[in-house]
Amino acid sequence: MTLFITGLSHKTAPIDVREKVAFNEEQLPVALTALQAHQGIAESIILSTCNRTECYCELDIESDCEPGQWLKNYCSLSVDNIEPHLYRFHGEHAARHILRVASGLDSLVLGEPQILGQLKDAYRVALDTGTVGKVLNRLLQFSFSTAKLIRSETQIGSTPVSIAYAAVKLAKQIYGDLSSRSAMLIGAGDTIALVASHLAGAHIGRLIIANRTLNAAQRIADLHRAEAIELTQLPSRIKDVDVIVSSTSSRLPIVTPGMVQLALQNRQINPMFIVDLAVPRDVDPAVGELPDVYLYTIDNLESVIRTNLELRREAATYGEEMVLLQAQDFMSRLDVQSSDEVIAAFRARGESIRDEALAKAERQIARGDDAHAVLESLAHALTNKLLHHPTNGLKIASGREDALKIATKLLGLSDK
Repeated sequence: MTLFITGLSHKTAPIDVREKVAFNEEQLPVALTALQAHQGIAESIILSTCNRTECYCELDIESDCEPGQWLKNYCSLSVDNIEPHLYRFHGEHAARHILRVASGLDSLVLGEPQILGQLKDAYRVALDTGTVGKVLNRLLQFSFSTAKLIRSETQIGSTPVSIAYAAVKLAKQIYGDLSSRSAMLIGAGDTIALVASHLAGAHIGRLIIANRTLNAAQRIADLHRAEAIELTQLPSRIKDVDVIVSSTSSRLPIVTPGMVQLALQNRQINPMFIVDLAVPRDVDPAVGELPDVYLYTIDNLESVIRTNLELRREAATYGEEMVLLQAQDFMSRLDVQSSDEVIAAFRARGESIRDEALAKAERQIARGDDAHAVLESLAHALTNKLLHHPTNGLKIASGREDALKIATKLLGLSDK
């Protein structure tokens, strides 16, 4: 069997190519079934996120199957469209790649934690679809434990390096558990969508998306079971939330001191955490002077992120070394498992031949055949049947000195 990975990512393909090979959760089971039906594929998992689509496969040892070709055909792409963007990894390099992916070392945002959850989801779907076997099961479990080890042994995931993630991390530092808290996000762009995703991952108790266009807010709200409102409702709803994150293209402040002051009076000294990610600013700077308000701007967060990114880069160096050692460890364990399986199969076949020959001999003796002749026949039959496959293998290896040397050692023969 051969471990094989093919795919493309943000490092090799632009978004207009990545979106052509993206699968949502509803599409994955059908795609997995089609991939698994491809001749030569013994096991398969498909990981598909906004930044990558990858096929993890265990191939039959004699297979010349090319999962990249399957991906091209399944997504109806030409070779020119997809081939320049594909990468392929075999054996230990494949194991090393999936460990890097699980640990966030191959992510667009170095060390980001979301990819591990996405990989676990892909594994779960493949399990439910029935395309995971012994090898990929061991590999995925090993990748999860390696990711946990790297995060516990390094600082790669301990500090935020994206504006959205930093905003949510600060909210958790101020409030602790967010499950009993509420948040309002102002705007409906990519940054707000990412903040919404991070808040949902932090199990925010209640989430409101406010935007000038209600439909745009609703698109984000639908992804996270949140409420969508128009900006005109902001003054009356701001008192209901503990966290506010704003990122719009407004030329004038949206959140004013008077609006927040009134909200604070209704909140009975319950503090508010406000993050202004807009340029020009959405939140009037005077809001930061109000009591019980924690106001951060994009400049505050960027200074934190620059420092944290350097810490992650240092941690990633150690993480890469750990991945290399862990990949080698996995492949050595896989080799041991493979040899154990071959030995077990070899012994089982020998025992089956023995049992069959012995049963025949017992029948011959029971009907009164000469015992000496029966023993000679038994010995002759065992010798021929046990040596049949090794003899054929040696004939096939004829002329290949390397194969004959290995066979000589395996069969316990003298070099002479």
